[in-house]
Amino acid sequence: MSTPPQAYLPQRAILDLGDALSDPVEAARFPQTVLRFRNDRAAKEVGLADLGDSEWLAHFGRFQPLSGNLEQPLALRYHGHQFRQYNPDIGDGRGFLFAQMRDDRGRLMDLATKGSGTTPWSRFGDGRLTLKGGVREVLATEMLQALGVNTSRSFSLIETGEALERGDEPSPTRSAVLVRLSHGHIRIGTFQRLAYLRDAETMERLIGYVLRNLYNEEPGEDAAAQLLDLVVARTATLTASYMAAGFVHGVLNTDNINVTGESFDYGPWRFAPTWEPSFTAAYFDHHGLYAFGRQPEAIHWNAMQLAVSLRTVSEAEPLIAVLDSFAERYQRAVSTAILWRLGVVPQDPFSDRALVQAVERGLVASKLGLDRFFFDAFGGTAPTDPAFDEARTALQAYTPRKPRDHAYWQGEPCAMLIDEVEAIWAAIDQNDDWGPFEAKIAAIREMGEALS
Repeated sequence: MSTPPQAYLPQRAILDLGDALSDPVEAARFPQTVLRFRNDRAAKEVGLADLGDSEWLAHFGRFQPLSGNLEQPLALRYHGHQFRQYNPDIGDGRGFLFAQMRDDRGRLMDLATKGSGTTPWSRFGDGRLTLKGGVREVLATEMLQALGVNTSRSFSLIETGEALERGDEPSPTRSAVLVRLSHGHIRIGTFQRLAYLRDAETMERLIGYVLRNLYNEEPGEDAAAQLLDLVVARTATLTASYMAAGFVHGVLNTDNINVTGESFDYGPWRFAPTWEPSFTAAYFDHHGLYAFGRQPEAIHWNAMQLAVSLRTVSEAEPLIAVLDSFAERYQRAVSTAILWRLGVVPQDPFSDRALVQAVERGLVASKLGLDRFFFDAFGGTAPTDPAFDEARTALQAYTPRKPRDHAYWQGEPCAMLIDEVEAIWAAIDQNDDWGPFEAKIAAIREMGEALS
């Protein structure tokens, strides 16, 4: 029996926060709008799959308001620690919140942009996005969703016909505007800004907004500690899923951490070829602050900054107690995430943790590719390499969570290493050939079906 399509249910909840957290802005006027990617799978979840391409371009390239929705886009205000240096001069510099709606799970969702023009927070930037950056974000979000990571969704990618100058890639380069579908765009940095301004009244209002609209909870006696507890649980789970996916976000600043624990805002991301803790994604991360193996530390540190901000309206003791739970929550979550990718049913915390540690030791010793390992091991079969003897013995006690009967398991593992990303972009850049990009999206979604 087919599921009836989700109705379009417009929302304007962000307006309940007043004008203290955002600025109304205008979208850039682009020379052209060429549709390069539309995520009908995501659009179906929010009742927008029936839009024709001309309507799609009007709303997500020209930013004509959606029916019953925000009349004008809003650039959100926030601060943040960027590579541990506090910056009070940031905010939505090349994007804005365009619309809100309910999805097929009843969640409040945002449609927000990247590359839609300048805002009061653009500083010296041009407010634009390179087409390459847009292509990379689509690939990242599709891959992460398939690998079980709670991520924003790339909703639309439209080429905009401008030639952009960039210092870190060959210029001029093509331009685009991206629209992402996300479960909220409230960052840790949003709370940091209010703490910086000592605005307790707006802080209380923001806590209530997040609890009611993003967690479906009514604020309790200590709403700040209540919120922190939810954020710590979600961010610990997010961190664990990054590790199981072999993903390196690259820029885990506090302005890039969503308080719903949903990953978003992809810049210099990479997938690690092997289990190498020191592997970094950003060429400018000279000290490896956000290296693969340091991501749990980085996100825990960010959660600490949220706690510091919440001291504006709460006592320290309950916040500290919540923060102290991060490590245990992460350990449980990483076991769950890695066992999910191994395709086996969890047993008990002690056995599961021992299996995960054995897998990690085998990966480090063997230098086997992560994608190859998880592909071959799905269902509970470790490689014959002696480095995996311990893991192979442990896996004998585990039951497969699903059979390897999907067509995906008859081929080769789907990966997203940097050489392939660059090859996909080269085909677009040199020959306007979108075939490899479209084929990769199809392959990723096939893998997601096999894993889910």
